[in-house]
Order: sequence, then structure tokens, then C-alpha cells
Amino acid sequence: MTQKIILGGGCFWCIEGVFNRVNGVISAVSGYTGGEDANPTYKQVCNGDTGHVEVVEITFDDTKIGLEQILNIFFEVHDPTTLNRQGHDVGTQYRSAIFFTNPKQGEMVEYYVQNLRESDKYDGQIVTEVKPLDIFYKAEDYHQDYYNQNPNQGYCRIVIAPKLEKLAQMDLKDK
Repeated sequence: MTQKIILGGGCFWCIEGVFNRVNGVISAVSGYTGGEDANPTYKQVCNGDTGHVEVVEITFDDTKIGLEQILNIFFEVHDPTTLNRQGHDVGTQYRSAIFFTNPKQGEMVEYYVQNLRESDKYDGQIVTEVKPLDIFYKAEDYHQDYYNQNPNQGYCRIVIAPKLEKLAQMDLKDK
């Protein structure tokens, strides 16, 4: 069965680049959600004018990869303890966020995040927001499949490539 979940963990190019390589993921689409303005542009979101988060809409086949595996990957490739930032990307548009698409998914995500908060996996407090999806706005076409289109670009080499290396080293079995 096909499911969707929307993940924000810094620049959407990073999250999209990772999930485009995961078996069972049908698509990873960069976009925006969580803000006030309808049909925001990249410039508006980057200026912090809309309240939106840069996110990736992950469509996956849950007979090939489970939600827990999706969350395991997500929490390995970004830092859920930094409020409104990932590395040098700073602003509310880079906050750690999960937008679920149905109540059962929401319960699973809340349970997963609560278990992480109670664990000693991270030194800092987990600040990932968990909310139901209101509306997803697809980002401009030049943001789609960004890493694959620009693998030699500086940001891709310095920021995204290490996340891909981390993904390659992961055991993707449900834990």
C-alpha cells in the first residue's frame, strides 16, 4: 500500500537526495508546508516571511519499507536537536518537522519521537515538531531532484554527500 509522509530536516535538497536512494520510496518531492501563505515561492520561504518549512513529500510502498524505517533514516541524516537550523542553514524554514497524513501515522510518529526523547541517543533535547499535514506545496521545478542534477555543486559535495554516505552505512531493517 502507498503512503505519504512529509519531512523537514534542513534544506529540502538534503532530505530529497537521501530518500531518492531508498528502496521502497516511490518519490521524494521537495516543497513547503506549515506556514500561512498559499502557494509560497522559494524566495518567500527563504526570507522567513511565510512560516513554511522546506520539506520533502515522501511517497513510499509500505510493503517494501515501513514508516519506522523512514523515521530511522530521517533521524540519522539530520540533527533533531537544533531549533530552526541544520548546520549553516538557519531560520524557521529549516526546522525539524514531521507532517503526518493520517491519524494512525500520527500516533506512530508521536510514539517514535517520544521514545527518542526518552532515550540517550542525542545529547540535546529533540525539538522536532509533529503535526498533521494541512497542505503541501510543490517547490519550483529547479529544486526537484537537485542532488542528482548537481552532484558536483559545492553544497551537494559538502553537505549532501556525507548524508548519502551515512545512508549507505545504515542497516535499514526495522528496529
